[in-house]
Amino acid sequence: MRKIALGLAALLMAGSAALAQTPLTFADVDTDGNGELSFAELQVVWPDLTQQEFDLADIDGSGGLSIEELNSLQPSTLPSPTGVPAETPAN
Repeated sequence: MRKIALGLAALLMAGSAALAQTPLTFADVDTDGNGELSFAELQVVWPDLTQQEFDLADIDGSGGLSIEELNSLQPSTLPSPTGVPAETPAN
């Protein structure tokens, strides 16, 4: 019986780790369901995002980012691959 309990505990821990690595969708992050991501909603999944970066991406000034605004923000804030300057494509 103890072996079964230990096996189930190990299985549950492995399963929760897999769930934690599952990518989130826009709808998962949009907790209030209004179709835009607020700064607070984004900070839950993107803690390094600054208010200034958010405001620059909020092109229409609505206080939230649409999918298009979010997509325009992401490439400019992602670090370039090690050893490859951001302006130069990798060969």
